[in-house]
Amino acid sequence: MFLPFYDGLRRHGIPVSLREYLDFLRGMAAGLATYDISGFYHFARTAMVKDERHLDRFDRAFAEAFQGLETLDIATLIDRADLPADWLEKLAERSLTEDEKAAVKALGGFDALMDTLRKRLAEQQGRHQGGSKWIGTAGTSPFGAYGYNPEGIRIGQHESRHQRAVKVWDRRDFRDLDDSREIGTRNIRVALRRLRRWAREGAADELDLPGTIRATADQGWIDVKTRPERRNAVRVLLFLDVGGSMDAHVRIVEDLFSAARSEFRQLEQFYFHNCLYEGVWRDNRRRWDAQTPTADLLRTYGRQYRCIFVGDATMSPYEITHPGGANEHWNAEPGAAWLARARAAWPGAVWLNPVPEAQWRGTQSVGLIRDAFEGRMFPLTLEGLTRAMKDLR
Repeated sequence: MFLPFYDGLRRHGIPVSLREYLDFLRGMAAGLATYDISGFYHFARTAMVKDERHLDRFDRAFAEAFQGLETLDIATLIDRADLPADWLEKLAERSLTEDEKAAVKALGGFDALMDTLRKRLAEQQGRHQGGSKWIGTAGTSPFGAYGYNPEGIRIGQHESRHQRAVKVWDRRDFRDLDDSREIGTRNIRVALRRLRRWAREGAADELDLPGTIRATADQGWIDVKTRPERRNAVRVLLFLDVGGSMDAHVRIVEDLFSAARSEFRQLEQFYFHNCLYEGVWRDNRRRWDAQTPTADLLRTYGRQYRCIFVGDATMSPYEITHPGGANEHWNAEPGAAWLARARAAWPGAVWLNPVPEAQWRGTQSVGLIRDAFEGRMFPLTLEGLTRAMKDLR
């Protein structure tokens, strides 16, 4: 693709050898120059001009070959070359070795991150890529996307990669869990049955056969008796985490959700993201315009409800301990405050964690949630479910 440029240099009287042209191509293949027009110009001049007397001729040949290139944006180049955009984006992602990751330093806390982000927003003027300071992509800066930093704020990234972000700046969309799944729910339903409390309430629309026999014998004629249907009277509040780290656990949570739907007729379910905050929602497609204030739930549903939280409790500790630590929005109060209110409203509440219990010690946020629930965190296994249902009773 650079042959016309090579021919142009020869036409302008620059003695470019074939060896120099091949060295230029090797450098381009190695990525020494990318989409930076200034960097490409200096690299080409260094590779193919060996005498200062030919610099003016090189400038004329370069302008002739690449006139207008600086006005093209990346999207236009992709369209012209018919290259998939997501493929090019993957090429730009920063891949570091374990030693290189260890050398990248964290800024040192949520407050320091937020103060530094305010300064960067005030200073930065344009797009940036591959650096360690500005808000950009494919670098080691604490701010941006598709790079690496042990403690940063993710801005503009499609999905989680390293699960190290302290705060996620972008709005995310999640799908509702499917409660029609039956595969794998049978054993879960057996465990949930430990929470049953049978009662006959409501309209008398079920035939009471023993009562009818007794009344008929007493009266001497057929005296049909009815009674309310026997139902599981337990009322359950189910809070489900739909954060990005829960993607690996969707199947088992859907099994639990489907089993709970079929087992508890009085089930109220709500979604939250990572930790409980001031709002929850029933439909993930309307999570921004149809939220239910958590304070309303605390007033509406009394202590007769059995409360179950389901989530991996894997998040930045600041999401639990700090105002403003939540992903996607600015929370006026820390998540720990809302968890404490939920525990006060439903003292028997339990937390089900799909992460194996042996791995809990490695995550600080799991310990914080476990402490908030006074140790009432159980693994999402049959044995853990059995223990949780016994505890809820």
